[in-house]
Amino acid sequence: MSVSKNQPHRDTHPWLAAFKVYTHPRVIGMLFLGFSAGLPLLLVLGTLSFWLSEAGIERATIGHLSWVGLAYGFKFFWSPLVDRLPLPFLTARLGRRRAWLLLSQVCIALALLGMANTDPVLNLTHMVFFALAVAFASATQDIALDAYRIEAVETEKQGAMAATYQAGYRIAMITAGAGALWIAAAVDPSETTYDFHPWQVAYTVMAALMAVGIATTLIIREPEKQFTSATLEREASAREKFSAAGLSGKTLTVTAWLYSAVLSPFVDFVQRFKWQALLILSLIAVYRISDVVMGVMSNPFYQEMGFTKDEVATVSKVYGVIMTIAGAALGGILTARIGVMRTLFLGAVLSAATNLLFVWLAGRGHDVSALMFTVSADNLSAGIAASAFVAYLSGLTNQAYSATQYALFTSVMLLLPKFIAGFSGEFVDAYGWASFFTGTAMIGAPVLVLVWLAGRDDLANLNGDEDPDRRGLS
Repeated sequence: MSVSKNQPHRDTHPWLAAFKVYTHPRVIGMLFLGFSAGLPLLLVLGTLSFWLSEAGIERATIGHLSWVGLAYGFKFFWSPLVDRLPLPFLTARLGRRRAWLLLSQVCIALALLGMANTDPVLNLTHMVFFALAVAFASATQDIALDAYRIEAVETEKQGAMAATYQAGYRIAMITAGAGALWIAAAVDPSETTYDFHPWQVAYTVMAALMAVGIATTLIIREPEKQFTSATLEREASAREKFSAAGLSGKTLTVTAWLYSAVLSPFVDFVQRFKWQALLILSLIAVYRISDVVMGVMSNPFYQEMGFTKDEVATVSKVYGVIMTIAGAALGGILTARIGVMRTLFLGAVLSAATNLLFVWLAGRGHDVSALMFTVSADNLSAGIAASAFVAYLSGLTNQAYSATQYALFTSVMLLLPKFIAGFSGEFVDAYGWASFFTGTAMIGAPVLVLVWLAGRDDLANLNGDEDPDRRGLS
């Protein structure tokens, strides 16, 4: 049987060709940069709440301290600066992306050392300041890293970049969650009484591990930033209008810069989606609300149920993360098979419903098998929801402003849930664990309505896009 000249050459096995992309230096580098990005998050949220709970800090205070995570929610305010503002000394030598990455990574390491050398029992205020510094520097690293990832490779390699980033991020979460608890448990002379030293050792090790990201930033090459012709024309047109209005010199330069870096990404979003922009932002603001509000109190709940650090580390921080990865993979399959919006709806249902399993766990008390089942179901559903949500956000983003717009979306995603989560400790004190977990399931109900509204055909076909799949809104 003859082979047509137009048929593709089949000497190379398709699987080998697909995996070859993972040998690209920048794809490999994203594994280590993902680790650097994932390490600080739990150290100012989940792991810190376990430390504070063991130290005898009141639940209401622990809930309030979760507000340090709002730094991630407000990062869109300074994302334009990270996107376009050069840093003295560093930018000239490293380039804009690597300069901001290095500065943020060094700040994270120093702030973690500050946390490591602060006993919350003796000086809770200093602990709060250091935790805020970690969160702010970590959010800045996220902005710079998103921009680097988008600019570093061509479109066909973005999938591999995202995959290695997520792998590094999840390894870091295991390290900052289970790893920190294991280190503290190994050094702790007694599980029954609080000792500052084990936590000091654990957080010092975490600070040292930021060297992974710092070394990677020094090794990688700075990407070449590309501006589309449409972006250049838009910014040139704005500058001409400001000049015609009588602006000149430094005033004209600063005004034109502020428009292109700060206003243009948001104007673009509103112009593309018009009044539906409010609906989209509302959905983004509440989609993860059940998981975020419940997550703040999960570690204090485990501690009060009598689970040891080793048990929590093994079940929640390792097995749970593995189930999250499995859920994300399943979410990717479902997104391809049934569409983004249907998977988004399924993820919202599962995220709210699995919170009710914690009501059952609260009734059983110290039961490792029940803990494993509950954590498995909760993390599997969270993975499905997260996979669909990332696909949804990606479909909304204009590549000309991807870094700033993505920062806006992720900031909106965290603001309301983190604010409400700050009152979670007081709610538990007043009504108990069962009512708390039931409440976190109920607040997920409005999400289903917003997903349905956002998934209607008229929204999917905005801007003359007749194929909803092209915009990630199917």
